Amino acid sequence: MTTIKDVAKRAGVAVSTASLAINQSDRVSKETAEKVLRAAAELQYQKNGWARDLKMKKTMMIGLVLHDLSGSFYAPIIKGIEQTLHSYGYGLIACSTIGENLGTAERFLRERRVDGVVVFSSDIKDEVLSEISREKFPVVVLDREFSHPNLYSVVVNNDQGGYQAAEHLIKLGHKAIGYISGPSNNRDSELRTIGFTKCLTEHGYPSIPFAWHIKGDYSQNGGYQAAKLLLQQKTLPTGVFVSNDQMAIGALEAFSEAGIQVPETIQIIGFDDIELSRYIRPSLTTIKQPKFEIGATAAHLIIQHIQGDEPNKHTVLPTEVIQRESTGPLY
Repeated sequence: MTTIKDVAKRAGVAVSTASLAINQSDRVSKETAEKVLRAAAELQYQKNGWARDLKMKKTMMIGLVLHDLSGSFYAPIIKGIEQTLHSYGYGLIACSTIGENLGTAERFLRERRVDGVVVFSSDIKDEVLSEISREKFPVVVLDREFSHPNLYSVVVNNDQGGYQAAEHLIKLGHKAIGYISGPSNNRDSELRTIGFTKCLTEHGYPSIPFAWHIKGDYSQNGGYQAAKLLLQQKTLPTGVFVSNDQMAIGALEAFSEAGIQVPETIQIIGFDDIELSRYIRPSLTTIKQPKFEIGATAAHLIIQHIQGDEPNKHTVLPTEVIQRESTGPLY
């Protein structure tokens, strides 16, 4: 394993000088800094915070990198990770990648100041994940499949969930079906769309009319605005699949303001089963993601790797329909 001493020797400088250069100190000349950084690159040296520079074998801490630490969607996932780690005597350190936090999160990952990390943020690119993953530093990714010797993935079967949403509306008797999808560059949204349209095709339904397919941004306001656009069309569908619960709640608000009754005039099914979905009125029918299980599985994979076992590289968790008041049989 390459150390700061190896870098200093290769660069022909003192260890203290190499350390200052690696940490971008202005006490080192530009020429010396370039020489040290070149040596570090040649030796594939990576700073490793406490774990390497202080020669600690284990920190007994696991890192968690999320896009957003707030919101009801993430809470059960964090709880699943934390409870599982606690049972093995490990603690949890979390950070987000929103806005300017991205640079801090990436530095945290590269320095590997924990014994492993769970990543649930599309802001962290594949090349960064490849760079940080090592034999003794396992990484579990929650939002994509990934092929790497020391990297594992846990995902929800999003295309199954999209299929179930369409199937639910079809079984209730809906012929006119609309769709408020997520962002075009979001993999989860893409998979939900694939499953949704596959089910419609298999049941002989035509493609969703352009006027009834509105794209949102996975926020409550995005769902509200998407529903407002839907209300501007000449006719409304009788059933709508909304690609996540936050947008579905916004859509319910827009329909309520317009005097459109749910489920009497239009019916809605969401995706995620966030806690709020059961308390709003009408309560929201949705596709449930097993969020606590996602977190618990990710944490268990990390512990398995640390203990020398060989965990499953790729875990896919199922979804299920949760029937509530926002959908029901058509009469």
